[in-house]
Amino acid sequence: MALPPRSSAIATPPAPPAPPVYRAALSVLASLFFIWGFITVINNTLLPHLRSVFDLSYTQTTLIESVWFVAYFVASIPSAKLIERVGYKVAMVIGLIVMAAGALLMIPASAIPSYAMVLVALFVIASGITLLQVAANPYVAVIGPPETASSRLNLVQAFNSFGTTLAPLFGGYLILSRTTGGTAEAGTVLTQAERLADAQAVQLPYLIVAGVLVALAVVIALFRLPDMGASARRSSREERRGHSLWAHRNLVLGVPAIFIYLIAEIGVSNLFINFVSDPDIGNLTQAQASNYLFLLWGGMMVGRFLGAFLMRDIAPEQVLAAFAIGAFAVMVVTVFASGPLAMWSLILVGFFHSIMFPTIFTLGIRGLGPLTEEGSGLLIMAIAGGALVVVQGWLADAYGLQWSFVLTALCELYVLFYALWGSRVTKDLGRTAKD
Repeated sequence: MALPPRSSAIATPPAPPAPPVYRAALSVLASLFFIWGFITVINNTLLPHLRSVFDLSYTQTTLIESVWFVAYFVASIPSAKLIERVGYKVAMVIGLIVMAAGALLMIPASAIPSYAMVLVALFVIASGITLLQVAANPYVAVIGPPETASSRLNLVQAFNSFGTTLAPLFGGYLILSRTTGGTAEAGTVLTQAERLADAQAVQLPYLIVAGVLVALAVVIALFRLPDMGASARRSSREERRGHSLWAHRNLVLGVPAIFIYLIAEIGVSNLFINFVSDPDIGNLTQAQASNYLFLLWGGMMVGRFLGAFLMRDIAPEQVLAAFAIGAFAVMVVTVFASGPLAMWSLILVGFFHSIMFPTIFTLGIRGLGPLTEEGSGLLIMAIAGGALVVVQGWLADAYGLQWSFVLTALCELYVLFYALWGSRVTKDLGRTAKD
């Protein structure tokens, strides 16, 4: 199928900032992408830990992550309103402080220990990350030349993947390797005393995380970020009159694309340790499995750096289609193979997932012009799709963990549909504004 050339505009900044200006800002913002990726993936080691501590089913375990992603749905609109009131820089600082508060809540939650309080703490952390997402993703997309928006966001998102790559090592060493449940063979039943001791293992990691978040908030507060430009701010009612978000197919179909993609990404990462530690797959302890999770996220980092390079010369929708085909293929292998082949095919899907979120995001806001900010808010809200990972947890309980990855394979097919057809721009407000 022939694909249209890349649109020359996703927004209409009157004059892109000089490269040294926005590159310095991107360097600082890369730290934000790193830290929220790092904290999000700590959950991948936290979930098998909590499953052992609280003796949870797969459905109850994935419900923890569902609460995390419900925060994206609940906090996205308030985050956009807050940004409108205080500006992007202050909003980023507030987001980091909120995340630090949530990390500190994990300390009393683990001391009790309380499953409900853990959910509250994770919801607070995720709300802070939502604020960062709503501010930083569209900021990165519009502060540089619009024709390289997908490449730029993939590059910065690669630092997010750098955080996700290091997090399993951090969580594996400071959480799983220091607990009885994390070092025991699959199926081991813990005593009440062992569960209480294991619960308290999260206190030091989250104390360290809180300290880093506060330090980063201070750095962002002191750094001078360039203005996003008038075209990326919320337009007045007069400027927006006659324009509708629903006239833009790339946005309307992009929202479910991100929603569905998140089901795939979060399902794989959350159930990865349980899957590869299965005797019929990798036959590993949870602590050992966390080292292979490092490879899953490392593949995502490599894929984003490669994607940023490829999209300088190849239309992003074409790159997205190729990666979606690859992701579908390896998930089919994961479902039907066994042993090391199934394990390595699941690891490889991290590479193919790498470019999906940033590329769908930039394709979704392409051509929105004065509606860019509102479209960005809808796309960030769609991250709440990760909450439906509980559906895969239910499938794992009902039909087996391996068969539950059929859901992931189906998600890859929608991303392919979006790349081939759904991402086409039907109305380019950016180009209209210039003509």
